[in-house]
Amino acid sequence: MPGPDAPQDVAATFCATLIDEWVSLGVQHAVVAPGSRSTPMAVALTARTDIHTHVFHDERSAAFAALGIGLHGMPAILLCTSGTAAAHFHAAVIEAHQSSVPMLVCTADRPPELRDVGAPQTIDQIKLYGSAVRWFHDPGVAEWTTSSSWRALAAHAFTKATTSWPGPVHINLPFREPLLGNAAELPLRSAAATDAPRSMAAIDDDGVEAVAGRLRGRCGVLVAGRGCGSPDAVRQLAQRLGWPVLADARSGVRHFTDVAVAAADRLLRSDTFAEAHRPVVVVRLGELPASKVINQWLSATGAEHIAVSAHPAWFDPDAVVSMHVLADPSRLCRRLSAAVDRPYDSRWLAGWIAAETAAQQRIDEILSGPELDEPLVARAIASLLPSPANLVVSSSMPIRDVEWFGIVPAGVTVQSNRGANGIDGVLATAIGIGLATGRTTGLLIGDVAFLHDSSSLTGLVRRDVDLRIVVVDNDGGGIFNFLPQAAALDDDRFERLFGTPHGADIVALAVAHGLPARSVKTLDDLREALSEPGPRVTRVETDRRRNVTVHQRLNHE
Repeated sequence: MPGPDAPQDVAATFCATLIDEWVSLGVQHAVVAPGSRSTPMAVALTARTDIHTHVFHDERSAAFAALGIGLHGMPAILLCTSGTAAAHFHAAVIEAHQSSVPMLVCTADRPPELRDVGAPQTIDQIKLYGSAVRWFHDPGVAEWTTSSSWRALAAHAFTKATTSWPGPVHINLPFREPLLGNAAELPLRSAAATDAPRSMAAIDDDGVEAVAGRLRGRCGVLVAGRGCGSPDAVRQLAQRLGWPVLADARSGVRHFTDVAVAAADRLLRSDTFAEAHRPVVVVRLGELPASKVINQWLSATGAEHIAVSAHPAWFDPDAVVSMHVLADPSRLCRRLSAAVDRPYDSRWLAGWIAAETAAQQRIDEILSGPELDEPLVARAIASLLPSPANLVVSSSMPIRDVEWFGIVPAGVTVQSNRGANGIDGVLATAIGIGLATGRTTGLLIGDVAFLHDSSSLTGLVRRDVDLRIVVVDNDGGGIFNFLPQAAALDDDRFERLFGTPHGADIVALAVAHGLPARSVKTLDDLREALSEPGPRVTRVETDRRRNVTVHQRLNHE
């Protein structure tokens, strides 16, 4: 097949081919940060009607929005121009790497003759993200003589991003001027080509029996985090074993009140309870819980630890896991349920559930309102969203409060960037999740994280996303008031280094971006605010010192 003669037409055809292959493999979204050098890819993306292209003014916002889209299993194409624009992707690439989120990162670049000669907007982009990507490739300036490999390049990138251990891949794309060209007929897809393989970690019969043999008739707990698999499969295994599930807020298991323990952090602060409920074996499904108290107790029990994950990611900071199982958690839970003969002593699970019920009742008594505080907001927010919905929770205090006190009903999916535990890009991540799912998306975020990602407010009012943002505003870094620095330093020094009050008007900032915004003081006000479609911003003013007192009462009564 004869190809185009003009180099800019070759580049246009090359980009159109990559995109065509990715769309055929299921990619539905692209996120673009504006720039000139990326023109061939940007034009090729917007030439198609079968992919949603979202433009973000800020590269960091764009990258975290792509992360949010990828949290639902299918990578987004992420595109920027050359130079430091690519560097602003780095934080989201790291989070995608550590959270096993697929992403197709495309950075435009200057051609080889313009590198290392002082050309403007040119940096070294080769392996820019180091070990944080599953694969890096720079195919060079596109030439028609290599067109037979273009679809294979796209399929290779997609496979590296989505199989075995999902994560980001980085394709560095040098383009020569002129940048505007016309795509010719695309190279044909091979008749033998099939959909990219999907990796599903499997375990054979002997492996299942090896795990089952460690569980039968023994006293244990299941620990369910993000990536624990099907909530129904986890519940079935818990019932079959007669074990409680220490359910992280992101597990999707908390609404199963017959097996789930959501108040484990509070219960295990009691030395008496913690000592009386030591398990012999712990099965961890997916990632670790957010609770430091739970993780420390698990490590100190002396129990045998079995960690199950669908990906070869290692979650064992305390070096206590004796058996790592690489398997699809849902499938393994179902097979173990069939392999276990009978549940453990029924009093074991019943004791945990009775304690859970009493703890939840006590939390309700303490958080009786009517004035809002940070734990009450975290406890109530998921229940105030319509179902089905997403709830995105910022790192720092919000995710801890939801982990400690949050009620997560059926139909609400909780997400939080816990790969690197950063507060950067939280708003953009929520936007990406909302764009990918089309569902109502709630966001619980602190004031510092909100300001940190305020560039993501740009153009939000014009996006087709029902995003209902709740900002807990304590005028600074509230989590630091819980640390030893708060007592060890004088007030002025502590506030300057850690409290970091900013004095920003959250409502005015939102209104300046064209968003409806208001402050609320009571639970009824919050319920009313969250009943209205977004995008919109609701501010809850709190006090950092009073917040410490409320937490102390919750944790010690």
